[in-house]
Amino acid sequence: AQSLIVELISEGPATPLILSLRYEAFDENRCYEPFLAHGNFSTSDPLYRTGTIVEFACSAGYILEQGPSAIECIDSRDPRWNESEPTCKALCGGELSEPTGVVLSPDWPQSYGKGQDCVWGIRVQEEKRVLLDIEILNIRKSDVLTVFDGGDLTARILGQYLGPHPRFSIYSSGPAVTLQFQSDPGDPLFGLSQGFLVHYKEVPQNDTCPKLPEVEFGWRTASHTAVIRGTVVTYQCEPGYDIVGSDILTCQWDLSWSNSPPTCQKIINCADPGEISNGKRSITDRHFSIGSHVQYFCHEGYVVEGSTTLTCYNRDTGTPKWSDRVPKCVLKYEPCLNPGVPENGYQTLYKHHYQAGESLRFFCYEGFELIGEVTITCIPGHPSQWSSQPPLCKVAYEELLDDRKLEVTQTTDPSHQRESGNIALAIFLPIILVILLIGGIYIYYTKFQGQSLFGFSFSSSHSYSPITVESDFNNPL
Repeated sequence: AQSLIVELISEGPATPLILSLRYEAFDENRCYEPFLAHGNFSTSDPLYRTGTIVEFACSAGYILEQGPSAIECIDSRDPRWNESEPTCKALCGGELSEPTGVVLSPDWPQSYGKGQDCVWGIRVQEEKRVLLDIEILNIRKSDVLTVFDGGDLTARILGQYLGPHPRFSIYSSGPAVTLQFQSDPGDPLFGLSQGFLVHYKEVPQNDTCPKLPEVEFGWRTASHTAVIRGTVVTYQCEPGYDIVGSDILTCQWDLSWSNSPPTCQKIINCADPGEISNGKRSITDRHFSIGSHVQYFCHEGYVVEGSTTLTCYNRDTGTPKWSDRVPKCVLKYEPCLNPGVPENGYQTLYKHHYQAGESLRFFCYEGFELIGEVTITCIPGHPSQWSSQPPLCKVAYEELLDDRKLEVTQTTDPSHQRESGNIALAIFLPIILVILLIGGIYIYYTKFQGQSLFGFSFSSSHSYSPITVESDFNNPL
């Protein structure tokens, strides 16, 4: 004949609606096999017959409660255990002095409760220090886990943590370290949180951080020869390799490195070249591996400026690179027609059409003056237009006026006037002298000699008789 034992187990006060069911069938002439969650036991008889003694022990981080550490199978007619099995529970706080151990959040692995204020003290041998390996840390953002570098809450804080964190390590400077956990008592949104799992062990006392490994396909440089507190180590990779992880590590006050050493991995793809404004792209490989292509297209009303297709190519001594820059999508405008060449002038870069944004410059031939804008620009639009009318080339009147002014200036110059006066005097003075001489001679002969200067008289005493008879006249013709 066999018996059946059924046991309902609550997961804890923080989760009253979660229950566990355990059942076991066993022979009536012996006791059932004991069970201890988060612990183990030893027995004097693996068949659990009458008289068998079982001793219990909890796993690291737990302590026995609600039951004895040993039970006995009694009553041969109705075999049973003289006591119920104990339970193992993760307590809120405690003192730990073993070389290695575990610190668990209250009620681990069940959720911890609200309003917790737990303190754990860890102390190892005097010539040692403590290494904390925080394997799991998943608490709410309103709850906090604080690590003190000493035996009480007045010691220097090594770290204070809220919310979830990935696995990390902390070193103490001496043989003692204190952990304090506080959960928010009044959070109305209190929900299930995993808690934390911390391993600790004693390690040798020293003044330097652990030696860092070399990195393949790269190198490292340190700010100090000895990796003492504050030493900064910088990692770099060879061309064609990319660093994975943190490239800067610092030896912290607790003689631990701020991050794990990085690695150098071969780069086999190009960086994402990016999208294009007012357009779209087509890719052949979303990882942009060597040899892949990216083709760009512009939306309607836009044109591509640059290369439409980019190719990722490998460089033996460097990172893979795109064959060209990412193009641009610019507005598509009608070109400007050549406005023509001004008369007596010329223009640079002569062609029939000019794209939006291009400029045209005008010049005039020698002797002509440019009237208007020297440079005009094709303004984009539908249609595109020149920024102003083309200029004109007119005769340079100012130059002619300057020549006339020069002549007038030379004429009115005092020295020039003196020279002109001297010339006139040299011409007219002899003429005047000749006239005066002739006049004097004439007056002398007519007034004082009573004769004409030229030998004939201007008066006569002869009379003429009138002709009364016609004379014959025979025309010889």
